[in-house]
Amino acid sequence: GLDRIYLQAKRWNNTTVGRPEVQKFVGALAGKGAMKGIFITTSTFTKEAIIYCENLTSQKIVLIDGNKLVELMVEFNIGLYTEQIYEIKKIDLDYFLDD
Repeated sequence: GLDRIYLQAKRWNNTTVGRPEVQKFVGALAGKGAMKGIFITTSTFTKEAIIYCENLTSQKIVLIDGNKLVELMVEFNIGLYTEQIYEIKKIDLDYFLDD
C-alpha cells in the first residue's frame, strides 16, 4: 500500500500499443526507481507487449486495454449514468391459491 504506482495512458483508436512503447514506459519507471506501473490504452496491446510485461521480474506492469477499461468503468460506475431502468414482472402464484 505504500508503493508509488506510475501511470501512462494512450488515447489511440486504430493503433495497437506495441512492445517499444511499453519498454519506454518501463525505462521511465526504472529511472524513477519505481517498481509498479499501469499502462492504459483505449485501443489494444500487441501480443509482444503483453508477453514482455508477463516476463518482467524487477517491475510489475498492469496493462489495461480499451475493453478492460470499459469493464472497469461499468463495474465502478465511472463516467456513466443510468439512462433507463426496466422493471420485470412475474406472476405470484401464491396469490391465486385458495386457502
